[in-house]
Amino acid sequence: MPVLVTCECGNSYDLKDEFAGKLVKCPKCGRPARAPSVATAVKQVDPAFDRDIFLLRQQMLKISEKYDVGDEQGNKVIFVERPAHALRNIGAALVTLAGLFLGMPAWIEFIDTLPSGGLKTILGIVGVFAILFGSIALGIALSVKRHVTFYRDQSKREKLLDILQDKKFQPITMTYTVRDARGRKLAKLGKNWLFNAFRKRWYVWGPDGRVLFLAKEDSIILSLLRRFLGPLFGVLRTNFIFLPAGTDDVIGEFKRKFTILDRYVLDMTADPQRLMDRRLAIALGVMLDTGERR
Repeated sequence: MPVLVTCECGNSYDLKDEFAGKLVKCPKCGRPARAPSVATAVKQVDPAFDRDIFLLRQQMLKISEKYDVGDEQGNKVIFVERPAHALRNIGAALVTLAGLFLGMPAWIEFIDTLPSGGLKTILGIVGVFAILFGSIALGIALSVKRHVTFYRDQSKREKLLDILQDKKFQPITMTYTVRDARGRKLAKLGKNWLFNAFRKRWYVWGPDGRVLFLAKEDSIILSLLRRFLGPLFGVLRTNFIFLPAGTDDVIGEFKRKFTILDRYVLDMTADPQRLMDRRLAIALGVMLDTGERR
């Protein structure tokens, strides 16, 4: 991250973080000026998050989505679960279909009993749209919000983090709130479906609503190839880079390993100052998989 230096003459300029805390000479007036120190690493709340490399592995053949998160040596440090709520979601889908297949014929039969004219046509069109949107709205109301929980281990006795979908129906912007074990809001994660048409992007907003970080596909060229060619047998794997808002400084990478299974590496070694809370980093990493339905 660059450090901002302001001289007594009023001249300001950015320097690389390697000059942090050092005495430098102003290029305009020649006076010495000391570059401010870079913020020290953030002390993590829990040792499970106190690392720069996370190995993420999805458990296979499970109804719910489950992940084992390990350290650099592969030791499990976190267990992640997103319940599928399969029965309830299937029920919501069946209610939607029932509303369409029962409501439409009944409405058409009723319209046929009315005398011909403009009113009959208008009522027919309005009724069809009302049944369509009503059935979809009822199905959404009965469905369950996406909910991802981080636990100490697979016993699920100790919760570490929660990620909860903000709204059930989000046609353009999908957002999630991240809370710690005590329920305190840490940040919001989200994406815009329209902006993701050519290059996927996820945003991290602070509790005050400011954009803090951005995750985006590592290459615009590769992202376009993925759109047209698909994963191409795993060769065009979707990888992401993490950046602070408003900069081009890469502080982390989320890469899918070259395997037939869902295995990822979250590498934050480019962020030694821990500018990005590691809880938010691994939360974002999990959403880059389950939130993208990869």
